[in-house]
Amino acid sequence: MLKGKKFTQLQESERIKIEVLLNQGLSLSKIGRLLNRPVSTISREVKRNGPRCYRAVRAHYFVNLRHRQKRKHSIFDQRMKDFIDLQLRTKKWSPEIISVQGKALWPEFVSTEWIYRWIWDMKFSMRRADKKHQLLYKYLKHSCRRRRRGRKRNMRGNIIDRKWIEQRPIPANLRKRQGDLEADIVLGKDRKPGLLVALDRRTRKIWIRKLKNKDATYVMNKLKNICLKIGNVKTVTLDNDQSFAQHYGLNTLGIKTFFTHPYSSQEKGSVENRIGIIRMFFPKQTDFSRINEQQVRIAEKIINQRPLRMFNYLSPDQIHIS
Repeated sequence: MLKGKKFTQLQESERIKIEVLLNQGLSLSKIGRLLNRPVSTISREVKRNGPRCYRAVRAHYFVNLRHRQKRKHSIFDQRMKDFIDLQLRTKKWSPEIISVQGKALWPEFVSTEWIYRWIWDMKFSMRRADKKHQLLYKYLKHSCRRRRRGRKRNMRGNIIDRKWIEQRPIPANLRKRQGDLEADIVLGKDRKPGLLVALDRRTRKIWIRKLKNKDATYVMNKLKNICLKIGNVKTVTLDNDQSFAQHYGLNTLGIKTFFTHPYSSQEKGSVENRIGIIRMFFPKQTDFSRINEQQVRIAEKIINQRPLRMFNYLSPDQIHIS
């Protein structure tokens, strides 16, 4: 074999040739030259797998058996498992984000698919050591949206001075600037109001405020306070909930308001996506009367520090410039 050539394991076809050439009475050195292999490789092969009566099929079987039985180096160790467990429980990160952040700490960190498989393996595992990871699957985000079917008739009442989303300025549509918001309301148990959520379309940064009721004046005052805190807000995109009926109150701040079409939540998909993440902290049927302001602010902070693939895994806090 040429000097410097990378070593490769003998293949089954080569073992068959070794068996045939041995039966023909050729020496080990001659066989090595014919197969372009070092004589030492041929010698070890014959000695290890049948010095008296070499059989290629049997030799190949025992080689594979030894490979399966030898101790493997375990890369996926307990520190990685604990890291995944911690990020899922505390930050509600997806397996994709966990994999990217994990590789920044350990180059050998496992892939997204590996994390998913491990989480589901833990769900059904009966081993005592796996019990602490058994419920991790509950921290995965699931999308189970109900879709309205049939005629799309607006039963939400009339909202005066409403402008539809197609009238929204092109810069707001292109997400090239900060200050274009989407807003929505998160409902709790018995469809009682829970949270007001505003999101910057450019940076995906969110602001969450707890609601006591859905009164239009009350909700609009909350939204005004968010806009004043952000500063330089240009547009706000809303849905047709009657809580936003006094949207024109934002005009006094120089802010233009636009509305999605009825039952078209995809027209403000960014805030809908973030609400899906918020639901990981406050699931449906949450009684928001038992949730305090500090819990809301903690959830807001964690979500705004959540790395996003669209920003090369930077967080909204890192992207947003106040």
